[in-house]
Order: sequence, then structure tokens, then C-alpha cells
Amino acid sequence: MTLKVLTALGGARMGGAEAFFVTLTGAFQRAGIATRAVLRANPVHEAGLAASGVAYDCAAFGGPFDFWTKGKLKRTLRDFHPDIVLAFAGRANEHMPRGDYTLIGRLGGYYNLCHFKRCDYLVCNAPDLVRYCVEGGWPKERIIHIPNFPNLEPSATVSRASLATPDDAPLVLALGRLHPNKAFDVLIKAASRIPTLWVWIAGEGSERANLERLARELGVESRVKFLGWRTDRAGLFHAADLCVYPSREEPFGNVVVEAWGYGVPIVTTASTGPAWLTRNGEDAIVTPIDDVDELANGIESLLASKSLVEKLVANGRARVAAEFSENAIVGRYIELFEKTKFQRAQP
Repeated sequence: MTLKVLTALGGARMGGAEAFFVTLTGAFQRAGIATRAVLRANPVHEAGLAASGVAYDCAAFGGPFDFWTKGKLKRTLRDFHPDIVLAFAGRANEHMPRGDYTLIGRLGGYYNLCHFKRCDYLVCNAPDLVRYCVEGGWPKERIIHIPNFPNLEPSATVSRASLATPDDAPLVLALGRLHPNKAFDVLIKAASRIPTLWVWIAGEGSERANLERLARELGVESRVKFLGWRTDRAGLFHAADLCVYPSREEPFGNVVVEAWGYGVPIVTTASTGPAWLTRNGEDAIVTPIDDVDELANGIESLLASKSLVEKLVANGRARVAAEFSENAIVGRYIELFEKTKFQRAQP
């Protein structure tokens, strides 16, 4: 009998977790799993699911007085009758009614564990999140570590001219929510020390005004482009010479495996996830957190050495093929689903 999986996402924002929800749900469909999704209305997420042929429902996933969502979820569960519900982050888990299915909560960050108390199992995308959950009281045998894989889509290269960027300038790509944890301020300061460097920052968030102000104060506003949220990540990677991931806090690091998959050398900081993922000098240049000088030095080392770039790119692609391919990661999810679909941990 075909495995039936419902994926659920309660957030409406754009970000790495939300993008991976769409990526993973589509991968389940491609793997032959009978898949359905339920999410808060979001045109970008909905378009991504539709492009993968995934049927989906929308629900509000509101606050404590949102009684409509639970009724909507009950109807979806009754109509689809899944073996497994894989619920991303806290809100989807809190709203999900109990039923004759296994509820698996997925963590991609240090979320409040009280939101997951009704789950049968947890999936964490990084080892440090497993540690966090165990220290938070979860039995280790009910926590499974499964990392992310990059969503490598074909795409035309984004024209540098379309973003007022010279074709011959060294170009850094940075991606992520504009939040203090992402440390784009450190990247902007590093760019001010490399006069030839141009920077594209793809993302949106509460720090945008502060970052734009910093770029003006440092005199690099013409060389640092804020692109907002983009759906053409592949085209951005194709246009860039290197990727920089300067995060202060990062449990996994989707951008690292994306850069590897697209063959773009990466400079990252030693935040928790990237420090676990990468091998300094082998598949990435790893610099200390919040160290502007070392981040600038790391960027310049790649701009100065074609052989180092080639080494990092080759090793990064090998890492994706061996450890972080879609087939390998989805295979681990299928193994988990088959093992747990009749073994609910909660009464």
C-alpha cells in the first residue's frame, strides 16, 4: 500500500525553513509517496507546491482563538487519511488534531519545545538540535537527525546589468532573512575593506533599514545591492563568483549545501551548523564569528586563488553527491516513515 504523508506549515513568512518545506514536500511527491500539504496562504509557497504536482489546502494557523483551523485540518485529515503527518516548526504542531496517524515534528531551529509535546517523534536537521531536544527532556530514541538537501533548479543566469553590477567585478552572493543572527552587517563591513567587491544580498526582514544605513555610512551603498526575497536563487548563484554566509547563529546552513550544489565557493563563519557541515580549506573557507578582518581575508583568498576555488568547488559537489542529495535524504525520511507509521509513541 502506498505511503501517505501530509506535510504542514504554519508560518507565512519567507525564509529557509519555509522554502525547504516546499522543496521537501515536492521531493516526497517525486519519490512516489502519496503527498498532500496544508499551509498558511502564501502565493510563492503555493506556486512551488503546484509546480511539483502537490495537492494542498490553506488554513489560517492563527492564535489561541482560531477555531477554524482545527476544523479545516480535521476535514483534510478525514479526506486524505495520512499514515504520517510531518509538521514544520511549532504552530503547525500545536494546531494539528490527534488521530490515527503518527505525528512527527520537524525542527530547523531552536524552537520552544512546549509546542512539540504532542508529537510522537521529532526530526532535527542538525546534530546540535538533537542535543537541544535531549537536554529539553526528549528521549533520544524518539529524535531522528536528517539533514536538508539543496533544491538545485535549472535557471538562467541573472543579468548583472539588471542590478547595475559590472560584469568584470568580483561578486559575492549572500542569502537569508535580514535578521541580526545572519550578520550581514559583518559582510558589509568586510566589503568596505575590499574596494573592488560587489555584494548582492537576497532576503528581507526587520534589519533592512539598519543594513542600508550602514552601507551608506561606510560609502558602499553603490556596491551593496539589497534584492529582497527572490525566487530565482539558482540564477543568482550562477551570476556570483562566491557565496558568503556570515551568520552568528545557524543550526544547519541551507546556503552552504546550496553553494556546494551550484558549484560556487563559499566563505562561512564557524556558527554551529556550518562548523559541523564544512571542512575549512577543503570545501569552504571558515572564519570566526563577528570577525570582519578574517571574513575579508577569506573572501580575498578566494579572489586571489583559482586553484583554491577549484578545490573547494570540487569537494563541495562531492559532499552533496555523497551526503546531501535529494535521493539520499528522502530515502532516510521514507525509512523513518515506514518504521514509525504503526508505532505511535503518544497515546
